[in-house]
Amino acid sequence: MSQDSSHKVAVLVDEGSNPFEMGVATELFGLRRPELDRPWYGFTLCSTEPSVRMHLGMFTLTGVAGLEAVEAADTVIVPNRPDPETPAREPVLAAIRAAAARGARLVSFCTGAFTLAQAGVLDGRRATTHWKWAERFRTLFPEVLLEPDVLFVDDGDVLTAAGSAAALDLGLHLISRDHGAEIANAVSRRLVFAGHRDGGQRQFVERPLPPVPDTSLAPVLEWARERLDRPLTVADLAARAAASQATLHRRFRAELGTTPLAWLTTERIALACRLIERGEQRLDLVARASGFGTAANLRAQLRRATGLTPTAYRARFSTAS
Repeated sequence: MSQDSSHKVAVLVDEGSNPFEMGVATELFGLRRPELDRPWYGFTLCSTEPSVRMHLGMFTLTGVAGLEAVEAADTVIVPNRPDPETPAREPVLAAIRAAAARGARLVSFCTGAFTLAQAGVLDGRRATTHWKWAERFRTLFPEVLLEPDVLFVDDGDVLTAAGSAAALDLGLHLISRDHGAEIANAVSRRLVFAGHRDGGQRQFVERPLPPVPDTSLAPVLEWARERLDRPLTVADLAARAAASQATLHRRFRAELGTTPLAWLTTERIALACRLIERGEQRLDLVARASGFGTAANLRAQLRRATGLTPTAYRARFSTAS
């Protein structure tokens, strides 16, 4: 248990849960981050029992906190369900409903969305879950607005991740929401994890690893990142990759699960956020440096991506003294 911050995170673990999702939550929110020089999260693992046997009996957690930890949590994370077809225990559902009623942030990883849905807190809300269980989820919970082909969904105070690896993406997204893009990037580097992916990217990537190194998009992506202040187009990226625009689109879809234009916009937003966090006051300069051209376009893009104006973003995340 970590007690470093006033923002408390409680992770609900259950008999048979997968250790990976629990480990993701622990790594991101539970470990101390002295290199960041700021209070981190208070973190607790909790369950209905003080002893929890994990998936396939790999190991047993002992000394686990009770559900009272959920009552004090600002963020409640539900990792994967060992068997989505088996209903969650009523005390767990009651704790989730109570947390929702008092305005806590609710998060699920993978099939944990089944638990949130069973508690009734996803009705009428956007959500996702692992593609393997999407059809079953729709059958059981038709009132939920399921988006089955994305990595994660941020619906404000309820956020859902598609699968095990997507839990990392959503976790870093939460850190970015709480502490800003610069801190999220620092945590990502500490994990030796490539820049986290946008939630709208597809769950299923046709070719997670290219068959030979020279087919990788990495050189093109690095080239583009160094030129975000310029009016880059998809045609420019295609020319750099020595490929047609159609081929480039296919490669982006296959390797990154997104389009070249969407990737460019995400990179520009991340750069603009970093500049604002570092204290840059001149929006026209930020707009030019990040490739958005005008302050008006920057405002529109930042609001669409973060829900905040540049002024509100600076007030919340600026690290400048």
